[in-house]
Amino acid sequence: MKATDPIVIFRDWYQESIDAGITDPSIMTLATVDGEGNPAARIVLLKSFDENGFVFYTNYQSRKGMDLEENPRAALVLHWRETGHQVRIEGITEKVPASASDRYFESRPRGSQLGAWASEQSREIPSKAHLDESLKRLGSEFRDQPVPRPPYWGGYRVIPDKIEFWSDRENRMHERMLFEKTDQGWVLKRLAP
Repeated sequence: MKATDPIVIFRDWYQESIDAGITDPSIMTLATVDGEGNPAARIVLLKSFDENGFVFYTNYQSRKGMDLEENPRAALVLHWRETGHQVRIEGITEKVPASASDRYFESRPRGSQLGAWASEQSREIPSKAHLDESLKRLGSEFRDQPVPRPPYWGGYRVIPDKIEFWSDRENRMHERMLFEKTDQGWVLKRLAP
């Protein structure tokens, strides 16, 4: 690992996972904590990344959205077993601009767009039939017109202050390199496995 910019390293590792034929290298775990300190983790998809952070999309009223409203700190983990790499990212979240959420929403399949309206994500529902009926009703409501982005749905950016790169090594002597953001830029620390 020769690069000193963690975003460059991440980009290289992400491309390596694509080149290795990993079915969906964008799969990542998102960990949040609510206002009472209760942790939760779930799988989301990395939709974009750059020097500003790592972006995923969701319902703002979901459990993860409510957690981030109460406590904007989050952690991400991407693990690519086939390449022997794992990346842990910690930072503060912010909502992406509405224009970015609109662009991504427009790129989604129509069924996924309707599903964003139909599902009151993380809320109790009376039955699966209730959800299916909601989806059917919305399909009729938006027939022959574009499906607009729901106002409660959009993207979050995790702005990293820590990025750890883990490489699998023999005898559990894994390589761990932690980048921490300071006022002077990224500082690299080597960690014991």
